[in-house]
Amino acid sequence: MGKCDEPIQAFHSEQMADHTVTGCASIPYNAGMRILAIDTSTEQLSISLWNDGIQTGLTETAGQQHSSMTIPLIEKLLADAQLTPTALDAISYPVGPGAFTGLRIGCGIAQGLGFALQRPLIGISTLATLAQSVAGEQPILACLDARMGQVYAGLYQRIDGKLTNLVADHLTNPDMLDISAEFTNIQAVIQAVGNGFKAYQGQFPEPLTERCHVVDDARLPDAHHQAELAVEAYEAGRTCLPHEAGLVYLRDKVALTTKERTGS
Repeated sequence: MGKCDEPIQAFHSEQMADHTVTGCASIPYNAGMRILAIDTSTEQLSISLWNDGIQTGLTETAGQQHSSMTIPLIEKLLADAQLTPTALDAISYPVGPGAFTGLRIGCGIAQGLGFALQRPLIGISTLATLAQSVAGEQPILACLDARMGQVYAGLYQRIDGKLTNLVADHLTNPDMLDISAEFTNIQAVIQAVGNGFKAYQGQFPEPLTERCHVVDDARLPDAHHQAELAVEAYEAGRTCLPHEAGLVYLRDKVALTTKERTGS
């Protein structure tokens, strides 16, 4: 897991009260749990607030403007809820996979808040977030366009009501996406979700597509479903200190060379 860049100072100091949680322990300090979820992993920017079981959120098309749009969106969401940042118990962010710059921005902002507020962070997989958006007990294949002719994919299923990872998040070519190791254990139709299915339609192995029902081939991860997973993680104590926050890129190379793009 890669480390985030320098944390981004997200709010003015007068917004930070003197309440602290020693060692960023995952113990609510008030009656209602409040978690801020940030998703900057794709061209879509979304923010969600879990406020004692009630969710509110904001979504914008950010393109490459996450760095300038994320903090104002957080400020608006908290203002609409009549809360200050000090009311938060934890901040969740996307650990990846996804857009390199977007992931670093999300992690940096979460770290900035975590350090300033002395609150724990919760890193959530973008593919788990995508899988969380699909209801039911059937297995869910989450697939995101990774560009450069590849996809990010992971297989999930709810077991005893909890989303469980069956095949680890990984990077692959569409025609090599293979979860056959789990086929003997999976009898149900696989629910397929994510923009990877639209980006590379017709390029996936036939044995896989025959098993899949595409729920939404354009869906992206969002902070609403990330927050749901963050609540479970928080209650289970799966948090980290701000300086421990990291990212899962799955890919070291971020662009093709001119020769690779032209095929010459």
